[in-house]
Amino acid sequence: MNMAVQTARSDDEQLEDMIQLKGKTAARVTPADIEAAIVSEEYFTAAHGAEQVRGLEGRQDAVPDPLRLLTFCVLVLRNGFTVTGESACASPENFDAEIGRKIARDNAKNKIWLLEGYLLKQRLHESA
Repeated sequence: MNMAVQTARSDDEQLEDMIQLKGKTAARVTPADIEAAIVSEEYFTAAHGAEQVRGLEGRQDAVPDPLRLLTFCVLVLRNGFTVTGESACASPENFDAEIGRKIARDNAKNKIWLLEGYLLKQRLHESA
């Protein structure tokens, strides 16, 4: 799988620029709103979780290698709600922790867009 060269501005930021250029200034959720909703983030692989469980249970069996290729991101939002994202790598040779964390975080952030969009729509509905 080829990765596109990362640009200086994220896709979200480029889209935000386009929205502003087109004068779409009504109430909306912005990339800054999404980032402001996040108060902390944690990353781990399925292997990390399995190792913790095995340790608590006093087990000595080996963690299956494929679990090392599954990365999770947990984002804690300002109200204490959590969202998760994951990234699975098919080929062990392609696994890269940094890339896995980025994909998992992006997947978690996509869930925040839905939640924040719902909250905005509810506020607009209540004020109408």
